[in-house]
Amino acid sequence: MTDILLIHGACHGAWCWADLIPELEALGHAARAIDLPGMGADRTSISDITLASTAQAVVDAATPDTLVVGHSWGGMVIGEAAGMAPGGMAGLVLLAAYVPQPGLSLKNLRDLSPWPASAAKLIVSEDRRSVSFPREAAAGLFYGTCRPSAREYALDRLCPQPASPQSEPATLGAGWDATPKHFIMTLQDRTIVTDYQRQMVADWPAGTVHDIDTDHSPFLSDPAGLAAILDRIARGLD
Repeated sequence: MTDILLIHGACHGAWCWADLIPELEALGHAARAIDLPGMGADRTSISDITLASTAQAVVDAATPDTLVVGHSWGGMVIGEAAGMAPGGMAGLVLLAAYVPQPGLSLKNLRDLSPWPASAAKLIVSEDRRSVSFPREAAAGLFYGTCRPSAREYALDRLCPQPASPQSEPATLGAGWDATPKHFIMTLQDRTIVTDYQRQMVADWPAGTVHDIDTDHSPFLSDPAGLAAILDRIARGLD
Protein backbone atom coordinates (compact mmCIF):
# COMPACT_ATOMS: atom_id res chain seq x y z
CA MET A 1 0.00 0.00 0.00
CA THR A 2 1.23 3.48 -0.89
CA ASP A 3 0.08 6.76 0.59
CA ILE A 4 -0.86 8.90 -2.43
CA LEU A 5 -1.43 12.64 -2.07
CA LEU A 6 -3.32 14.31 -4.93
CA ILE A 7 -2.68 17.99 -5.74
CA HIS A 8 -5.07 19.75 -8.09
CA GLY A 9 -4.30 22.27 -10.81
CA ALA A 10 -5.42 25.84 -11.45
CA CYS A 11 -9.06 26.74 -10.79
CA HIS A 12 -9.77 23.29 -9.33
CA GLY A 13 -9.91 21.81 -5.84
CA ALA A 14 -9.71 18.49 -4.02
CA TRP A 15 -13.15 17.70 -5.47
CA CYS A 16 -11.66 16.90 -8.89
CA TRP A 17 -10.12 13.64 -7.61
CA ALA A 18 -13.42 12.16 -6.37
CA ASP A 19 -13.59 9.48 -9.09
CA LEU A 20 -9.90 8.56 -8.88
CA ILE A 21 -9.66 8.01 -5.13
CA PRO A 22 -11.91 4.92 -5.01
CA GLU A 23 -10.07 3.45 -8.01
CA LEU A 24 -6.76 3.81 -6.16
CA GLU A 25 -8.27 2.41 -2.97
CA ALA A 26 -9.53 -0.62 -4.90
CA LEU A 27 -5.91 -1.26 -5.92
CA GLY A 28 -4.84 -1.23 -2.28
CA HIS A 29 -3.54 2.32 -1.88
CA ALA A 30 -4.43 5.06 0.59
CA ALA A 31 -5.38 8.11 -1.51
CA ARG A 32 -6.26 11.59 -0.34
CA ALA A 33 -6.51 15.11 -1.74
CA ILE A 34 -6.19 18.62 -0.34
CA ASP A 35 -7.37 22.07 -1.38
CA LEU A 36 -4.47 24.40 -2.08
CA PRO A 37 -4.60 27.81 -0.36
CA GLY A 38 -7.51 29.90 -1.62
CA MET A 39 -8.90 27.06 -3.71
CA GLY A 40 -11.85 24.73 -3.30
CA ALA A 41 -13.10 24.98 0.28
CA ASP A 42 -9.94 26.67 1.58
CA ARG A 43 -10.59 30.27 2.65
CA THR A 44 -7.04 31.64 2.88
CA SER A 45 -7.05 35.32 1.94
CA ILE A 46 -5.74 35.82 -1.57
CA SER A 47 -3.38 38.52 -0.29
CA ASP A 48 -1.59 35.89 1.84
CA ILE A 49 -1.02 33.35 -0.95
CA THR A 50 2.43 32.91 -2.47
CA LEU A 51 4.17 30.11 -4.36
CA ALA A 52 6.04 29.25 -1.15
CA SER A 53 2.89 29.13 0.99
CA THR A 54 1.13 27.04 -1.64
CA ALA A 55 4.04 24.60 -1.72
CA GLN A 56 4.16 24.56 2.07
CA ALA A 57 0.61 23.19 2.12
CA VAL A 58 1.93 20.17 0.20
CA VAL A 59 4.95 19.78 2.49
CA ASP A 60 2.64 19.82 5.51
CA ALA A 61 0.37 17.14 4.04
CA ALA A 62 3.11 14.78 2.83
CA THR A 63 5.31 12.27 4.66
CA PRO A 64 8.56 10.60 3.58
CA ASP A 65 6.42 7.65 2.44
CA THR A 66 4.02 9.72 0.32
CA LEU A 67 3.81 9.62 -3.47
CA VAL A 68 2.69 13.13 -4.45
CA VAL A 69 0.76 13.66 -7.69
CA GLY A 70 0.46 17.16 -9.13
CA HIS A 71 -1.84 18.03 -12.03
CA SER A 72 -1.08 20.91 -14.42
CA TRP A 73 -0.18 23.93 -12.25
CA GLY A 74 0.06 21.43 -9.41
CA GLY A 75 3.24 20.08 -11.01
CA MET A 76 4.94 23.40 -10.33
CA VAL A 77 3.64 23.35 -6.76
CA ILE A 78 4.82 19.83 -5.92
CA GLY A 79 8.20 20.53 -7.49
CA GLU A 80 8.67 23.55 -5.26
CA ALA A 81 7.44 21.53 -2.28
CA ALA A 82 9.96 18.75 -2.92
CA GLY A 83 12.71 21.33 -3.13
CA MET A 84 11.70 22.79 0.22
CA ALA A 85 11.66 19.42 2.00
CA PRO A 86 14.49 17.08 0.97
CA GLY A 87 13.47 13.56 1.90
CA GLY A 88 9.97 14.74 2.72
CA MET A 89 8.20 12.61 0.09
CA ALA A 90 8.80 9.28 -1.59
CA GLY A 91 8.26 10.43 -5.16
CA LEU A 92 6.55 12.86 -7.49
CA VAL A 93 4.19 12.31 -10.39
CA LEU A 94 3.63 15.25 -12.72
CA LEU A 95 0.30 14.72 -14.47
CA ALA A 96 -0.25 16.75 -17.66
CA ALA A 97 1.87 19.32 -15.89
CA TYR A 98 4.29 22.14 -16.46
CA VAL A 99 7.73 20.83 -15.54
CA PRO A 100 9.24 23.42 -13.20
CA GLN A 101 12.54 25.05 -14.05
CA PRO A 102 14.62 27.11 -11.60
CA GLY A 103 14.15 30.82 -12.15
CA LEU A 104 11.04 30.41 -14.32
CA SER A 105 7.47 31.08 -13.24
CA LEU A 106 4.36 29.23 -14.35
CA LYS A 107 3.60 32.20 -16.58
CA ASN A 108 7.05 31.88 -18.17
CA LEU A 109 6.53 28.17 -18.81
CA ARG A 110 3.08 28.78 -20.26
CA ASP A 111 4.44 31.45 -22.59
CA LEU A 112 7.06 29.00 -23.89
CA SER A 113 4.38 26.66 -25.17
CA PRO A 114 4.07 26.54 -28.98
CA TRP A 115 0.31 26.92 -28.47
CA PRO A 116 -0.51 28.50 -25.09
CA ALA A 117 -4.22 27.90 -25.56
CA SER A 118 -5.15 28.28 -21.92
CA ALA A 119 -3.50 31.69 -21.65
CA ALA A 120 -5.58 33.00 -24.54
CA LYS A 121 -8.79 32.17 -22.65
CA LEU A 122 -7.90 33.58 -19.24
CA ILE A 123 -10.13 36.23 -17.66
CA VAL A 124 -8.24 38.53 -15.29
CA SER A 125 -10.23 39.87 -12.35
CA GLU A 126 -10.78 43.60 -12.01
CA ASP A 127 -8.26 43.81 -9.16
CA ARG A 128 -5.83 41.59 -11.18
CA ARG A 129 -5.39 39.27 -8.20
CA SER A 130 -7.03 36.21 -9.75
CA VAL A 131 -7.76 34.61 -13.10
CA SER A 132 -10.54 32.34 -14.30
CA PHE A 133 -11.89 30.66 -17.42
CA PRO A 134 -15.20 31.16 -19.23
CA ARG A 135 -17.35 28.06 -18.83
CA GLU A 136 -17.47 27.27 -22.55
CA ALA A 137 -13.70 27.63 -22.97
CA ALA A 138 -13.00 25.47 -19.93
CA ALA A 139 -15.25 22.72 -21.28
CA GLY A 140 -13.13 22.36 -24.40
CA LEU A 141 -9.74 22.99 -22.86
CA PHE A 142 -10.03 20.74 -19.82
CA TYR A 143 -12.73 18.13 -20.40
CA GLY A 144 -12.87 17.28 -24.10
CA THR A 145 -13.02 13.49 -23.66
CA CYS A 146 -15.09 13.46 -20.46
CA ARG A 147 -18.61 12.09 -20.33
CA PRO A 148 -21.15 14.95 -20.13
CA SER A 149 -22.05 14.37 -16.48
CA ALA A 150 -18.39 14.53 -15.39
CA ARG A 151 -17.85 17.66 -17.48
CA GLU A 152 -20.82 19.44 -15.91
CA TYR A 153 -19.77 18.33 -12.41
CA ALA A 154 -16.38 19.96 -12.94
CA LEU A 155 -17.61 23.12 -14.65
CA ASP A 156 -19.97 23.78 -11.75
CA ARG A 157 -17.05 23.72 -9.30
CA LEU A 158 -14.31 25.72 -11.02
CA CYS A 159 -13.08 28.71 -9.03
CA PRO A 160 -10.80 31.71 -9.61
CA GLN A 161 -7.08 31.01 -9.43
CA PRO A 162 -4.82 33.27 -7.32
CA ALA A 163 -2.59 34.97 -9.89
CA SER A 164 0.46 36.02 -7.89
CA PRO A 165 1.94 32.54 -7.23
CA GLN A 166 1.89 31.78 -10.94
CA SER A 167 4.12 34.79 -11.63
CA GLU A 168 6.73 33.85 -9.03
CA PRO A 169 9.84 31.99 -10.25
CA ALA A 170 10.52 28.51 -8.96
CA THR A 171 13.53 28.08 -6.72
CA LEU A 172 13.64 24.25 -6.75
CA GLY A 173 15.87 23.40 -3.83
CA ALA A 174 17.94 20.25 -3.44
CA GLY A 175 14.94 18.05 -2.78
CA TRP A 176 13.71 18.44 -6.37
CA ASP A 177 16.71 16.72 -7.91
CA ALA A 178 16.86 14.05 -5.19
CA THR A 179 13.18 12.99 -5.36
CA PRO A 180 12.21 10.24 -7.87
CA LYS A 181 9.96 11.68 -10.59
CA HIS A 182 7.51 10.36 -13.16
CA PHE A 183 5.46 12.17 -15.79
CA ILE A 184 2.07 11.18 -17.22
CA MET A 185 1.47 12.62 -20.69
CA THR A 186 -2.10 13.25 -21.90
CA LEU A 187 -2.38 12.55 -25.61
CA GLN A 188 -5.52 14.59 -26.39
CA ASP A 189 -4.63 17.62 -24.29
CA ARG A 190 -5.76 21.06 -25.45
CA THR A 191 -4.44 22.93 -22.40
CA ILE A 192 -0.79 21.87 -22.24
CA VAL A 193 -0.48 20.45 -25.73
CA THR A 194 1.10 17.03 -26.03
CA ASP A 195 4.01 18.23 -28.15
CA TYR A 196 4.96 20.68 -25.41
CA GLN A 197 4.63 18.03 -22.73
CA ARG A 198 6.90 15.79 -24.81
CA GLN A 199 9.42 18.61 -25.21
CA MET A 200 9.54 19.26 -21.46
CA VAL A 201 10.41 15.63 -20.64
CA ALA A 202 12.59 14.84 -23.67
CA ASP A 203 15.61 14.16 -21.47
CA TRP A 204 13.83 12.21 -18.71
CA PRO A 205 15.09 8.64 -18.12
CA ALA A 206 13.45 5.70 -19.85
CA GLY A 207 10.53 4.31 -17.90
CA THR A 208 9.64 7.58 -16.19
CA VAL A 209 7.25 8.94 -18.86
CA HIS A 210 3.84 7.33 -19.28
CA ASP A 211 1.02 8.01 -21.77
CA ILE A 212 -2.73 8.13 -21.30
CA ASP A 213 -5.06 8.76 -24.24
CA THR A 214 -7.26 11.44 -22.70
CA ASP A 215 -7.88 15.15 -22.43
CA HIS A 216 -6.22 17.35 -19.79
CA SER A 217 -8.27 15.76 -16.96
CA PRO A 218 -7.82 11.97 -16.90
CA PHE A 219 -8.99 11.84 -13.27
CA LEU A 220 -12.44 12.57 -14.74
CA SER A 221 -12.20 11.15 -18.26
CA ASP A 222 -10.43 7.85 -17.41
CA PRO A 223 -9.99 7.43 -13.65
CA ALA A 224 -9.48 3.66 -13.90
CA GLY A 225 -6.78 4.06 -16.53
CA LEU A 226 -5.04 6.76 -14.52
CA ALA A 227 -5.23 4.65 -11.36
CA ALA A 228 -3.58 1.75 -13.19
CA ILE A 229 -0.64 3.95 -14.21
CA LEU A 230 -0.26 5.36 -10.70
CA ASP A 231 -0.42 1.84 -9.30
CA ARG A 232 2.50 0.77 -11.51
CA ILE A 233 4.51 3.83 -10.47
CA ALA A 234 3.75 3.28 -6.78
CA ARG A 235 4.75 -0.37 -6.93
CA GLY A 236 8.01 0.61 -8.58
CA LEU A 237 8.90 2.77 -5.57
CA ASP A 238 8.68 -0.22 -3.18
